[in-house]
Amino acid sequence: MKSIVIAFAMYSKIPMPHVEWDKRSLSWALCAFPLVGVVIGAVLYGWLVLADFLGFTALKAAGAVALPLALSGCIHLDGFCDTCDALSSHQSRERKLEILKDSHTGAFAIICCGLYLLVFYALWRELDTAGESALVLALSPVLSRSLSGLAGVSWKNARGSGLLATFTEPVDGKWAQVILCLMVLFTAGAMLLINPVLGGAAVLGAAVTFLYYRVMAYRQFGGITGDTEGFFLQLCECVMVLAVLIGQKVWGV
Repeated sequence: MKSIVIAFAMYSKIPMPHVEWDKRSLSWALCAFPLVGVVIGAVLYGWLVLADFLGFTALKAAGAVALPLALSGCIHLDGFCDTCDALSSHQSRERKLEILKDSHTGAFAIICCGLYLLVFYALWRELDTAGESALVLALSPVLSRSLSGLAGVSWKNARGSGLLATFTEPVDGKWAQVILCLMVLFTAGAMLLINPVLGGAAVLGAAVTFLYYRVMAYRQFGGITGDTEGFFLQLCECVMVLAVLIGQKVWGV
């Protein structure tokens, strides 16, 4: 239970009781990370259903972008911005890692954040979120966090320190990998069961983004960091929405 509280306290703005961050609790916190996605997905689904009932269009899209960011406290968007700054610098690997640690916000971070929010809003604006589409999309925060957690306990930490290390060093790697793999498979399977076309599109989009993340992180930074994890999560959720939209347009689902 402590691990769940720690995961929500770290990765969401949902009020949680104070608990001690002991080694045992930290060792399972990343395994509880997808549960944050369950809550965010439930709120997102509720908003989509309500917005469709009320006949909202632009407001529905704005809420679909804003609500997950608000519930997560924008912690992952912050990592997205820092990573964009580092990638846009075209500096050495060591310098890029320094940029990730820099608390200042660069021009490229602001530009990329603005473009990301604009594109994400436009994708939601184009979507038909009635019925099965909303259910598939509500599972996207769960899948993105399951994959992010899996990367965290499986891939090399570029620094060997930092916030990511705080959560991964105490972890029993093999058991954490098994649990998070099962969460990935369960969530992906649920998406496919809800709608094979739209769910399959979303899962494929997440898989491609996950593969890109692995290649990019190792090539650019020599591994992953807490910031690159946020970059992946934000990008993955945007790509899944794009994939569902493509499924709707191409196959008319």
